[in-house]
Amino acid sequence: MTTEYVEREDTTMATICYALYLGAFLTGITAVVGVIIAYAQRDSAGPAMRSHYVFLIRTFWIGLVVMVATAIVAGIGALLSIILIGIPILFLAGAMGTLLTVWYAVRCILGLVACARGDAYPRPFAVLA
Repeated sequence: MTTEYVEREDTTMATICYALYLGAFLTGITAVVGVIIAYAQRDSAGPAMRSHYVFLIRTFWIGLVVMVATAIVAGIGALLSIILIGIPILFLAGAMGTLLTVWYAVRCILGLVACARGDAYPRPFAVLA
């Protein structure tokens, strides 16, 4: 009987990126550092960690686009709240922000769990976790 040793990829930098992304809830800027690290590490990583870096990069850009859209909706709602029609639009912006926060946190936690196991992220190009 032969035992085969499978070398596990180093998960340190991907774990740091996930931690920086989650740290963005407190500081707001650490996700930018995380995406820079993800871009820097993506090409030199093995296949499992490359899937995490692709996932991290997509999470950052999708989150940023939705955050900007939420800010635009909130701005329109704030302007229109003078004539009261903006109040439901402000509620819509709040719902968008809440959903974005939950989506972002779930993606980071699922990615961190897969990374801790040493597994590749199963669907790095998926939009919903």
